[in-house]
Amino acid sequence: MIWQVADLLRGDFKPAEYGRIILPFTVLRRLDAVLAPTRAKVLKEKEKWESKGIDPMPFMEKAAGLKFVNTSDFTLKGVLGDPDNLTQNLSAYINAFSPAARDIFDHFRFTEQTDRLAKANLLYLVLEKFISFDLSDKAVDNHQMGQVFEELIRKFSEASNETAGEHFTPREVIRLMVNLIFAEDDSLLTPGNAAVRTIYDPTAGTGGMLSVAEEFLLDHNPDARLTMFGQELNPESYAICKADMLIRNQDVSNIRLGNTLSDDELADYKFDYMLSNPPFGVEWKKVEKAVRAEHDKLGYDGRFGPGLPRISDGSMLFLLHLVHKMRPAKDGSARFGIVLNGSPLFTGAAGSGESEIRRFVLENDLVEAIIALPTDMFFNTGIATYVWVLTNRKPKNRKGKVQLIDASSFWQKMRKSLGSKRKEMGEDDITLVTRLFRDAQEAQLATITAADGTQTREVVMKGAEPPEGPESGKVRLAPLSRIFRNEAFGYQTITVERPQRDEDGNIVLGQRGKAKGKPVPDSSLRDTENVPLNEDIHTYFKREVLPHAPDAWIDEDKTKIGYEIPFNRYFYVFEPPRPLEEIDADLKEVTTKIMRVLGELSA
Repeated sequence: MIWQVADLLRGDFKPAEYGRIILPFTVLRRLDAVLAPTRAKVLKEKEKWESKGIDPMPFMEKAAGLKFVNTSDFTLKGVLGDPDNLTQNLSAYINAFSPAARDIFDHFRFTEQTDRLAKANLLYLVLEKFISFDLSDKAVDNHQMGQVFEELIRKFSEASNETAGEHFTPREVIRLMVNLIFAEDDSLLTPGNAAVRTIYDPTAGTGGMLSVAEEFLLDHNPDARLTMFGQELNPESYAICKADMLIRNQDVSNIRLGNTLSDDELADYKFDYMLSNPPFGVEWKKVEKAVRAEHDKLGYDGRFGPGLPRISDGSMLFLLHLVHKMRPAKDGSARFGIVLNGSPLFTGAAGSGESEIRRFVLENDLVEAIIALPTDMFFNTGIATYVWVLTNRKPKNRKGKVQLIDASSFWQKMRKSLGSKRKEMGEDDITLVTRLFRDAQEAQLATITAADGTQTREVVMKGAEPPEGPESGKVRLAPLSRIFRNEAFGYQTITVERPQRDEDGNIVLGQRGKAKGKPVPDSSLRDTENVPLNEDIHTYFKREVLPHAPDAWIDEDKTKIGYEIPFNRYFYVFEPPRPLEEIDADLKEVTTKIMRVLGELSA
């Protein structure tokens, strides 16, 4: 319905510009509709306290039950009632909002857009259209309104060939992440517990992650309160996020505009919960100077002490940023979920920035679980993605361990693709993954194929008997949940040297300094070996190297510790090829059919 406003703009505005008009007007109509029921009470409070020379704002906000008001004598409908002074009256109406709400329209450059509409003789028509929409919170709840904003942004992004995925995360992915970060906190979810917690998103977008988290918590415990914090780089997304927070009665001063990596606007804050979907595979060259300066100057006292990833992908910088923002365990601890692509699992050799970041979070026992999502889940990419869950309050049964869950097969096909998004996780899928995480046990997935080819699936927990295959059918077992010790992901890269030899085949010895009398290494024969962290390098060297190169030795000064998480390797299931007899029989059957068809054609 709202998208139809684009028909009015066609011709006077380019498709890429539709969003600059429709988004702020949608926000404006929403705020106007939300304030309508308490409007008379608010204006009454204004008159009462202004006559006494007292700032009426706190009393007006109390009357509205919100952290913003509009003190204008106009409503949007009233603005429309005076067409000759439409631009001036609309401007006066906007300026009558509380500062926090006015700031939203400043970031939309609303005055600039209304001037353009007025010059095109479209302002009246557009405003009239929006006034006809019932966007009150009774007609459209906050959850639906968030989806409205996201759908509009997706349409505008398609029209302008921008990336919709930069602005928001699919709702079912957010629901899964929210389930995971709250899964082990029984006391918080218990009705009647008036707990207050903080939640933070450093890449807030339109605020979807924050709002879904609040809805989840209030559904389970209406007495709990979640104070939301966030930072967003895109001004329009920031404006929408701020509008959503206003309507939710959140303190919008907690939502900041700016680049989180180069300018952390909430530098002094620590949080109970955090969620983030940073951009995948985006280089961080623009903020390189600030990030390297913090890394070099502050080290581990800053955010980026453990290491810096390659310049082509800054997503692991957000991982470090969130680790730094965790509330210390002594003050209550923290848990967060972050969506990353496959690269942070294994990119980078021992000693590289990526490996050192993995080493830091694993050796400090922060990684609780990593969940593989289905491909084609996001609007702007079809690549494999993973949810990392980190905490500094691991329960006893998880200490020193990491759980890997392969949820890549838990999806259903969408009726209509949205960009690159062709799949979605259903509620049953989300519940199953949450249960696997909460149980913290190993499990397998049994795929049962009947004789007619129909398939059913069953989760087999560790220790349970797998189902028996049907007659003429089969059962295929694949790992679903696996648990590893942290050190299982670590390795030592040893440098194996072999000596130079002269023309007669004799070993060349060093002549000076520390190398005097020792074999000179031949760089052309130099090699490296990765030795599991829990194995002695000399035992490995003796078993794996010396039988093939008796003159080799380890250059101990070059040994480095590395960490990688080869996720797919742990879930790979080898399927032997079919017997040749079966393949031959199939080929003969197909050949026979082809010859019969050819015979019928020539008859």
